[in-house]
Amino acid sequence: MPTAAPREHCETTIMTLTRPLRATVCTIVVACCLDTGITAQRPTLQQRLAEAKAVACSFTLVTTSTWTNGVASAATTPVKRTVGFKNINVDEGSADAEGDFGDSFIVVRQAGDYLHLMQSFRSGPLHTTTVFAREATGGRLIAVHTRHEFTDVALPGFTSRPEMYVGDCAVTP
Repeated sequence: MPTAAPREHCETTIMTLTRPLRATVCTIVVACCLDTGITAQRPTLQQRLAEAKAVACSFTLVTTSTWTNGVASAATTPVKRTVGFKNINVDEGSADAEGDFGDSFIVVRQAGDYLHLMQSFRSGPLHTTTVFAREATGGRLIAVHTRHEFTDVALPGFTSRPEMYVGDCAVTP
């Protein structure tokens, strides 16, 4: 018995499905087609991350965590925080931080959809900034910045507890 061509077989199979199941299959096909369009943009955004020479970030929300009597809690508030890096060399894995807090050792790693910039301070704290290959607005890319610090005394304007900032970054080649 001759077999039907693949397209005819597929059409025949879909038509034998119940109406709700056909709708589900069509939704999946459409979603796959849309995802292909989004995925096609990623190599270009990944290339922007791989070729980054400078990153200027603005963060608008911060979540601060603490422990009270051994129980963890967190609070999210609006914020205006900027973080910047220059002289980024993805191949060597190095960069310079822009800021007022002196030198820090910075490790840069780009992998797929991620550009990580990790600052390890001599006094102990660790700050990480990750830029994602996902557009925000105006050509900027979404990003997260974390601060791994803990001090016994909390001073306004200084990091004294773990913090996570969300926002976006301009990436300059």
